[in-house]
Amino acid sequence: MTDEAVQSLLDGFVASARAMLPVEAIWVHGSLALGDFVPSRSDLDLVCVTSGPADPAAIKRIHRSLDSPLGRRLHCTYLPRGALGDATLRHPTFAQERYFSRPVTPVARRELSLGDLALTGPPPSSLLPATSDEELAAFVRRDLLTFWYPVTGKRAPWRRDIWVDLGLVTLARAEATLRTGALISKGEALDRLIALGAPSAVVNDIRRRRYGGALDNSVSWRLHRAELTRTYLRKKIPAIA
Repeated sequence: MTDEAVQSLLDGFVASARAMLPVEAIWVHGSLALGDFVPSRSDLDLVCVTSGPADPAAIKRIHRSLDSPLGRRLHCTYLPRGALGDATLRHPTFAQERYFSRPVTPVARRELSLGDLALTGPPPSSLLPATSDEELAAFVRRDLLTFWYPVTGKRAPWRRDIWVDLGLVTLARAEATLRTGALISKGEALDRLIALGAPSAVVNDIRRRRYGGALDNSVSWRLHRAELTRTYLRKKIPAIA
């Protein structure tokens, strides 16, 4: 996937959103904002600031028109300008090929501020209230203990690539934030995992899936990988949080 393909997709999305919704700004977070975007792998994470409520039918039409592998990885939360100051409110979102609601979390808000990138309209620094270090740390700790730790009590999720990848990367990023106050990229998180004692075979598996390389998709490896990941996170999350 080329940079031109990414830019063309973003330009088309902005044009469609502006034509169908009361758009004030469209902002970038995630890998795009942190400088670790991999066109063949990364999602395109956006926040669309609107002057009023966003029509769910229009949101669905916009995203379902992005009918390509890259287009299906464009995720966006639609945030009314009047709700910019409250990180607990849930907002219309289209991601993972479905429509639902979720908040713009303190992590996403900090990413928005760090990147300060706008595809249209004023940048985050012009409108978005700052996220304090205390608010960021409290969210990260809560996410580890109330979402990720309970899942380590189950075996089935860890047989899927997405849970292995996100679970370990989230742990390393959370540890960095709680230790230093910084947000790190997924690439930096993979490097940090080794120092945190994560199973090197699993870390290398994630790295190859993200950046390229031969993969072992055998059932025996996936089952072994699942148990390595689950037991490591179950031990490590309470120690970090």
